[in-house]
Amino acid sequence: MEYNTQKTHLNMPEYGRIIQQLVERCKEVSDKDERNEMAMAIIDFMGQRNPQLRDEENYKHKLWDHLYILANHDLDVDSPYPFPTKEELSEKPKKMEYPKLQGDFKFYGKSILQLIEKAIELEAGDEKEALIEVIANNMKKSYNVYNKEHVTDDVIFRHLKELSANRLDLTGIESLEKSKIYYANNTNRNNNNKNTNNKNQPAKRRFNNNNHKNRR
Repeated sequence: MEYNTQKTHLNMPEYGRIIQQLVERCKEVSDKDERNEMAMAIIDFMGQRNPQLRDEENYKHKLWDHLYILANHDLDVDSPYPFPTKEELSEKPKKMEYPKLQGDFKFYGKSILQLIEKAIELEAGDEKEALIEVIANNMKKSYNVYNKEHVTDDVIFRHLKELSANRLDLTGIESLEKSKIYYANNTNRNNNNKNTNNKNQPAKRRFNNNNHKNRR
């Protein structure tokens, strides 16, 4: 009995041993035209075995790259794409640049910074004021979740001003509860609650004089 550990190494196990053997057979074909035809047939077979690749961009290019990897970078065929080198495949991806938030502000996250930049770009007006107030409200939520403690609005206003390099300022508002966005949301919420409560209350039974007489 032959075990997989005793068989030849699979360069890309996801394609299976059959495709690996076909690639090895292709390398042994002496006529280049025949090798090209066989390589094209293998590419089609690889696409059939991995249909999920068709949803990816430039999937044909990826299949040819995979074919070359399966051949251990030793396959003389006419590819429509340049084959990748071992150095290119072993190259480590570039380190992602994360937004640099100061230690006291790291819990606000990248989305808050993006919203701040968006608010700075807007012209003065109701839309800008509403967005700034939304940002402050979300900053307060993030602060409370991360620090597990209540934070006063003046601290949020100071952080917002610092993160925006003094370009967004809410220090003129006493508290977030005094903002337009807060009152608009709570007014709608209160109205909805009233409507819900009215619906849930049982309808009052009208007193019917006829019914009262019939009872007598």
